[in-house]
Amino acid sequence: MGEKEAHAQIKEAIESNDITVFMKGTPAAPQCGFSAHVVQILNSYGKTYHTINVLDDWDLREGIKSFASWPTIPQIYVKGKFIGGCDITAELHRKGELKTILDQV
Repeated sequence: MGEKEAHAQIKEAIESNDITVFMKGTPAAPQCGFSAHVVQILNSYGKTYHTINVLDDWDLREGIKSFASWPTIPQIYVKGKFIGGCDITAELHRKGELKTILDQV
């Protein structure tokens, strides 16, 4: 799979799910602290979200970085819109703005 195919797979995932998280590992076993923090934040809202473990697919791992022109993982999408990574998600949560975003779901 090349970048074009990875981007198609990413687009399909974010359009098919209200909340999609591209992360390292799984919600039950995150493989980095940033992914673990995002899972903890999202779990606090009780919303169902779809995750994709980028460690399972090198092309997807690299493709997600170019898809949103965002160099780090995790990446959170709500209703097909890129929200941000760990720092932005944590800041939105701290300010109470993430609840407003997630209430769209």
